[in-house]
Amino acid sequence: MLGDSLWERHAAWWQQGFTEGADPEYEEQVLPLVEEHLRGARRVLDVGCGEGHIARRIALLGTDVLGLDPTPSQIRAAHDRGGSARFARSRAEQLPCADRTFDAVVICLALEHVDPFEPALREVARVLAPGGRFVLVLVHPLLQAPGSGWVDDQVAAEHYWRVGPYLPDDVAIDQVAPGVHLSFAHRPISRYVHAMGEVGLLVEDMVEPSPPPEVLLETGGFTTAASIPRLLLLQARRVG
Repeated sequence: MLGDSLWERHAAWWQQGFTEGADPEYEEQVLPLVEEHLRGARRVLDVGCGEGHIARRIALLGTDVLGLDPTPSQIRAAHDRGGSARFARSRAEQLPCADRTFDAVVICLALEHVDPFEPALREVARVLAPGGRFVLVLVHPLLQAPGSGWVDDQVAAEHYWRVGPYLPDDVAIDQVAPGVHLSFAHRPISRYVHAMGEVGLLVEDMVEPSPPPEVLLETGGFTTAASIPRLLLLQARRVG
């Protein structure tokens, strides 16, 4: 994975700021969205599980959940925080699981930190049973394109979202908080869809939700903020 050492260094920052109810976007949108798309699954693999936020939530549905992550501090926190989900260290491109083991796999806000990402998708397809679901949640690629961001043009009295070069792939280490640098890979949506199709993961649903109310407050009241999705969810079915 891109920047494994960076995630190890900043694991505590993530755990304190984005889990256990600390982040409104996770609580109001990410967790309910993933739960909705995994409902009814019996055996779920959570790839890039971090400290187990998603895995613990899904396990509450009575699902058998295994969470995998390469970062030691995240896996230790996942074990410490308990629940019925199981956790282990593993990289996305080398899953320690037998073929056709799971009826659902989720990768939530993690694949944009993996480069190249195609080996991870091949592993997802390998461990999914025929007909199984793959749920992929990404920071929307419109947000990840280099140079993208809100623009407050006080001269023209306009507020708008600027999209940087969208089609080319880009890998960068960004500062996401004071002293916190993490690696991100930008890819257009078509790159994910085509790579999934090549390994038998055919997209059957796509969701681009409007940001929740508390997150909209962070944009300073820009009138178009509700029309700019921060997340992208793709749900695919394993065929072949």
